[in-house]
Amino acid sequence: MRKKFWILILPQLFFLTTGMAQQHFRVMSYNVENLFDTYDDPEKDDAEFLPEGVRHWTYGRYLNKLNNLSRVITSAGEWDAPVIIGLYEVENEQAVSDLVRNSPLRNQQYRFVITDSEDARGIDIAMLYQRDRFKYLAHQSYRVRFPANPQKKTRDILHVTGIVPSRDTLDVFLCHFPSRRGGEVQSEPDRIQTASILRSKVDSVVRIRKDANIILMGDFNDEPFNKSIFEILRAKPYSEDMQPGDLCNLFYHFSKQNNKGTYKFGKFWNMLDQLIVSVNLLDRNRSFHVLPESAVIFQRDFMMVDDDKNGGKRPKKTYNGMRHEGGFSDHLPIIVDFSVEIKPLNAE
Repeated sequence: MRKKFWILILPQLFFLTTGMAQQHFRVMSYNVENLFDTYDDPEKDDAEFLPEGVRHWTYGRYLNKLNNLSRVITSAGEWDAPVIIGLYEVENEQAVSDLVRNSPLRNQQYRFVITDSEDARGIDIAMLYQRDRFKYLAHQSYRVRFPANPQKKTRDILHVTGIVPSRDTLDVFLCHFPSRRGGEVQSEPDRIQTASILRSKVDSVVRIRKDANIILMGDFNDEPFNKSIFEILRAKPYSEDMQPGDLCNLFYHFSKQNNKGTYKFGKFWNMLDQLIVSVNLLDRNRSFHVLPESAVIFQRDFMMVDDDKNGGKRPKKTYNGMRHEGGFSDHLPIIVDFSVEIKPLNAE
């Protein structure tokens, strides 16, 4: 009976605070490299990630993967776990559920939403959130179609709407653009098509709420200066002449720095993972806004190994080729901090 009572009053307790006027609100985005469970799903191409598959994906290896991802997420939170986490390359609801409930991450009591895409490999996008600091309202999945190739399948775009403790509405779009498999130039039209759909969904939100708070994040499989991001999505580096409705790519500058990126291909780092915000979130006078210079590529020594082939360091992967490396992911995560003003229920 007591449990039901607390569930009933939880929405009323959502914005109560211990007296702090401002809080940090951390957002994290992470391609977790093939988070597959060990069960056969006849509707998905998961044969290689089964105990009897070519990768010998055993339950022990799966648990190690969950614990490793939990370690990264906990480390990224430092003293305060990320409020919102975007995850890419997850197989299904079971895999995400195991991460938040059957790993050390369970202490954070995350909730999640996940897509059910038509992707050929069966991988999806999920968003974890702490329900005491992000009040979930709704979510939608947007299917991406390719008129020039109707048979092609890819990941859906995930759109989640909720309320932050400042009582502002926040729209989060999470995406995993089509890969560069087959060549960057040859595959570019697929990412351009995906970007055009994403931009249209963002514009739809802006038409409803002209001063909308919008975050776009994910693995775009393109650099910030590539056409899909810079021209189609129109996500630009910060400038003083930005106008309401513009999108600012908080990770643009990393693409112009040597040896900086989230994914290492051969000797070179690529900035494929990005977080983009509506320009109004840069206004420090707003009750919910980006903290200056808080956009970082999250990297710790335990996540890296020597790159014997290309020099320097690289992420410690789950698999290096077909060899089980027992690491974390082939991508590094990114994080951005926001400042949120705590408003009690009786605030105007």
